[in-house]
Amino acid sequence: MPWFKRVEKGIHTPTEEKKETPDGLWYKCSECKAVTSMAEHRKNMHTCVKCDYHDRIGSKEYFAILFDDNEFTEMDENLTSGDPLDFTDSKPYPQRIAATEKKTGLKDAVRTAYGKINGQDITIASMDFAFIGGSMGSVVGEKIARAIDHARQNRTPFLMISKSGGARMMEAGFSLMQMAKTSAKLALLSEEGLPYISLLTDPTTGGVTASYAMLGDFNIAEPGALIGFAGPRVIKETIGKDLPKGFQSAEFVLEHGFLDFIVDRKAMKQKLTDLLTMVLPKEAPKSEKPKKRKAAQAS
Repeated sequence: MPWFKRVEKGIHTPTEEKKETPDGLWYKCSECKAVTSMAEHRKNMHTCVKCDYHDRIGSKEYFAILFDDNEFTEMDENLTSGDPLDFTDSKPYPQRIAATEKKTGLKDAVRTAYGKINGQDITIASMDFAFIGGSMGSVVGEKIARAIDHARQNRTPFLMISKSGGARMMEAGFSLMQMAKTSAKLALLSEEGLPYISLLTDPTTGGVTASYAMLGDFNIAEPGALIGFAGPRVIKETIGKDLPKGFQSAEFVLEHGFLDFIVDRKAMKQKLTDLLTMVLPKEAPKSEKPKKRKAAQAS
């Protein structure tokens, strides 16, 4: 019967009538392969709803998560890199910077801002891996140094969110000098008794790990973050041995005493608030003004 038989072979739909799923509607976890909507993924703070895998996010997302009502004042937002060495690899360094700025909308690999976290004043510097692998150049070091100065001048805690492949090769020695520069500024912050919390996210490696990322009063990390100095392949080739399972993961680094604890991104804001409440001095209660006593009348 005709309704059980396909009379025409194939289904022909005009191109203008074809409907495709728009890009960016769905998220597929790179760890467990679970699929969920991007809206749900963003609501879950860019972590997998099934396995809790933490996706890499940038300063825009971290500021939205941590600052109250996503309200903050950005500092030194137009500071950009020069070309001190006239460096050229596959393209001149200035062209690489310009292309990366256009692609990412960022000026360099770190953004700094101040605002409030659950009502507490705080200064935050957050790195962006999308900008040349989050590499640390002279602009990164300068912006972090200025953010620390702001924290000192305004008596606020300082939070550093690291996400970097290490020092920027295009600036050679200039980038390595930022390790000493930022470490010296953090020493001044410590002398003034202001707390410094270092949050290590995926990945935190190279000169960043060897300087400010590991100098926090509290060194904390997100689950599964890669944390190390040299890469696993380089280490294996150097020592000639297989590396332990999970080597350089946040959990491995915690087990070996280089982290204080690991915090899920969804609990991060409250955990930071609890830490700051614990370490910041409480305001002394205002003493009541003594009541004036009436002079005794002579009898």
